[in-house]
Amino acid sequence: MNFKLAILSLIIFLNGYWITEARAQETPFTLEESVSYALENNAEARNARLEIEAARGLVGERTAEGLPQINANLNATKNLVVPITPFPAVFLDPEAQEGEFIGVQFSPEFTAGLTATVSQMIFNGSYFIGLKAAKTYRQLAEVDRKLTELEVIENVKKAYYSVLVSGEREALIKANLSRIDTLLKETKILYEEGFAEKIDVSRIQVQHNNIQTELDKAKTATLVSMRLLKFQMGMPQSQEITLVDTITGLETLLDAERLLMEEGEQRVEIDQVNTNYDLATLDLKNNQIQYMPRLDANYTFQRNAFGGNFSNLWSGDWFTGSVVGVTLQIPIFDGFTKRYKIQQNRVQLRQLEVQKESVLQNIVIEKFQSRQNLINSLKALDVQRENRDLALEVFDMAKIKYQEGVGSNLEVVEADSALKEAETNYFSALYDAFIAKVDLEKALGILK
Repeated sequence: MNFKLAILSLIIFLNGYWITEARAQETPFTLEESVSYALENNAEARNARLEIEAARGLVGERTAEGLPQINANLNATKNLVVPITPFPAVFLDPEAQEGEFIGVQFSPEFTAGLTATVSQMIFNGSYFIGLKAAKTYRQLAEVDRKLTELEVIENVKKAYYSVLVSGEREALIKANLSRIDTLLKETKILYEEGFAEKIDVSRIQVQHNNIQTELDKAKTATLVSMRLLKFQMGMPQSQEITLVDTITGLETLLDAERLLMEEGEQRVEIDQVNTNYDLATLDLKNNQIQYMPRLDANYTFQRNAFGGNFSNLWSGDWFTGSVVGVTLQIPIFDGFTKRYKIQQNRVQLRQLEVQKESVLQNIVIEKFQSRQNLINSLKALDVQRENRDLALEVFDMAKIKYQEGVGSNLEVVEADSALKEAETNYFSALYDAFIAKVDLEKALGILK
């Protein structure tokens, strides 16, 4: 018996230890901390930062094109069959007849050569435009990073609110289940003592079963919302976290009056269109400047050796040569290729102008719609808050009447259902208000 007691004590101790360890491994996160973590670890945000690194590399690549280009080549060849060249015989044999030729091998069996070339661009209009385009592309990568980060912030905030609301709904259903469970026990006692009917017990039992089913669904919804939040944060699903903030605690952060008076800042989407316009303009200039000539300077140094066998090739004499010069490339006619490219560039610029107008109009609509949604959400929140208080008051009165024997349990069940619905509607309205706040901050360009 003592042995069984010791085993039971050990199991209880280990369970308590494991629970403590599990809780210790859970990392608490506020809303602000969740956003900060996401900006560092979200896959999209990380890729946006990597794109900036790639853009920096592109600037370096374009800069390197204007620096001296140095190459060296070392080669060795063997003529498997030495070519025969016809040669007038009179040069080798005075007695030979005129017009007579003999075959002579002018090429050696083995040859080797070392060549070094240096080229330097002197003038190329495309180089300077390309360098500026690379820097502009880096600016575009920065703008894209900001836009990506805003999307990450928006998604994390909404996911965080979703987890909080799901948790509150689950807590509400648990509280409702506890009330119904207490009412069910009391009704069963009254039935056994003859003060209640069987239908009263059955009616409450049905309500109890329905709430239990809703609780299971609410738990699943909370788990799904938490997994979605981890995904948006870029956190491994195996990592356990707890949310520090509560939905009611964050209600004070709505600050709707100040937000509704905000004029906002320039949206990142406008910066994105403007930067794309700059890139298209540079592309147009690059195609236009292709009509201008290109001037390059070059220098070549070479050493050559010949031999009848491979070993003599390297130990024999080497003959030196060098060449210096300039190359001027003048475009004359390309079949109107540049002309059609320039035509496409001008069309692209007009398209970007139309796109900018559309984005500006869309932003105006978003601001108006987001403001109205927030106003309507706040009104609905006030209504649902009042309905929740009234529903709680009705439930308390119905329960008192039933306990005093002047009311039916049907009234209690109906009042409980109304209270549950009112509480759910209240937190749904609170969630909608937070989502409307995030949407308005995004529309105003102040979602940071």
